[in-house]
Amino acid sequence: MRFAAAALLSVSLMTLPGYASAQTDQTLADIRQELSVLYVEIQKLKRELSTTGSATTNTGSGSVLERVSTIESELQRLTQQTEQLDFRIQRIVTDGTNRIGDLEFRLVELEGGDISQLGETTTLGGDAGTSTPAPAPSNTGSGGSSAQLAVGEGADFDAAQKALDDGQYRDAADRFAAFNAAYPGSPMAAQASLSQGKALDALGDTREAARAYLASFSADATGPVAPDALTELGAALGRLGQTDQACLTLGEVEIRFPQSGAVTRARQEMTNLGCT
Repeated sequence: MRFAAAALLSVSLMTLPGYASAQTDQTLADIRQELSVLYVEIQKLKRELSTTGSATTNTGSGSVLERVSTIESELQRLTQQTEQLDFRIQRIVTDGTNRIGDLEFRLVELEGGDISQLGETTTLGGDAGTSTPAPAPSNTGSGGSSAQLAVGEGADFDAAQKALDDGQYRDAADRFAAFNAAYPGSPMAAQASLSQGKALDALGDTREAARAYLASFSADATGPVAPDALTELGAALGRLGQTDQACLTLGEVEIRFPQSGAVTRARQEMTNLGCT
């Protein structure tokens, strides 16, 4: 499954102008440098898990009830802080693991290895399956994500979506691009990239729209917007004249998401392109 997804993304991306030269210019040293940057970020996280000195919690000096109340308040504060840090680390782990998987794929590709032999990328920092789940959010914005959002994240997404709904396509495209830059690894990243692609399509910039659709699918290849992102990517490739790759991409929609409503649109696009 990992190989199929990687192969699809590689084929789709290679059809976009400028991709081949970017791959040629990137050396093994460049990729290893990216791995070094990730290693430094991991070390920073480890330092955050170390204590900075003795505890300074004040339990008060009043009556028993007052002291119990003080302790309960302090526990609530520490619990909230712990949950916030845990959620932040989990997002970094997820983003780091995805980046390492991408770097592994590119290294094997550059070295002429067999990408079909790539296994699942080891989770950054070890198995995260036993970690405490992130707390439920109090506000998810109109994007409908069930994960906790950073301060202002939902509002920024809503502002970009409103610009798209109002037909302000240039503003919308810029806002969605800024959103993904400001909130890397956001649970709303896939939807943001998909909406950015639609805004760029409306502006007639099919090439950049295809890149945005690919980014959306890459952000969450099994998420709720993945079928639409894959369909839009295939349609955009068709408009760019990459008929073979477009047909391959559109054909994947029904294979991966047979129950999705996007299948009908994908079939129609394949008919329009004369896919066999």
